[in-house]
Amino acid sequence: MPEPGASPLSQAPPPARSPLFHAEQFVWLTARVLEQRLFAYHFLHGSADPVETALDAYRNDDGGYGHALSPDLRGPVSQPLHARRALQVLDAIGRCGGQRVDRVCRYLTSVSAPDGALPAVHPSLRGYPAAPSLPVVEPAPSSLLATGPVVGLLHRNEVWHAWLFRATDSCWQVVESLEKPDPYEVEAAVAFLDRVPDRPRAEAAADRLGRLVRRQRLVTREPGGTGGSPLAEGASRFPHEYAPRPDSLARAWFTDEDMNRSLDQLTAEQQEDGGWPTRHPAWAPGITLETRPTATIEALLTLRAYGRHIG
Repeated sequence: MPEPGASPLSQAPPPARSPLFHAEQFVWLTARVLEQRLFAYHFLHGSADPVETALDAYRNDDGGYGHALSPDLRGPVSQPLHARRALQVLDAIGRCGGQRVDRVCRYLTSVSAPDGALPAVHPSLRGYPAAPSLPVVEPAPSSLLATGPVVGLLHRNEVWHAWLFRATDSCWQVVESLEKPDPYEVEAAVAFLDRVPDRPRAEAAADRLGRLVRRQRLVTREPGGTGGSPLAEGASRFPHEYAPRPDSLARAWFTDEDMNRSLDQLTAEQQEDGGWPTRHPAWAPGITLETRPTATIEALLTLRAYGRHIG
């Protein structure tokens, strides 16, 4: 008989009272099927097939993804931010390639701005609910937040598509001209620079960006420091948020002491219910509930990547 609370997908349940054990209870209690499957894949020896099956429920006939895959955009229509999330999932399970990604690239081509980059919100969303920070604008302006992570993921997986060439050039132009970025733009720029093929150029751009981050105080080194509440919307970021993996170019921006304090903070943020908090504002019922499982999975992956004990 399995112990009460043990997942049927676990070969062995995480030790009781470990961060992973408490997170598992939180995920089974609150998460959507997709995040349950992702959690099982990353931490409970689950396979990639169920993750891909769950992701397919969000896919549309145009090759894009909708149905609130990214919880801040509701409604069924495909959106670039949904495509970004879909590619992140496929990358996480080692399946970011082949015909499925070809279809996504065709969709991205169809919704790109004139400069080849992606808008955060395509006008097809009009009439459906969305976060106040993501208004529908026509013509839709290009967005580094939507484009940078997508371009980075496609390069990481050696995907070659005509859309990628112009989008890469657009990202370079934006990243290398940033002067007063906000934390979201920095995170998107790092996602691009960590994976783009021109490594010397990426390292130079990351070094410049790191100096901007320090000069403009976009990094918080202590709880309650610059930016107010550590997880407030728009607040400065902790080092681990800019460099969620030790091989990120952003890791060089911080000392070992900075990063250790940051990871201590991340560990301490696990809440009594087992989940981690999220930066997403609660602009509608259920948004926080839908975003916290992803925040929890990312927190555990970051701690594990840096060698921290999670259970």
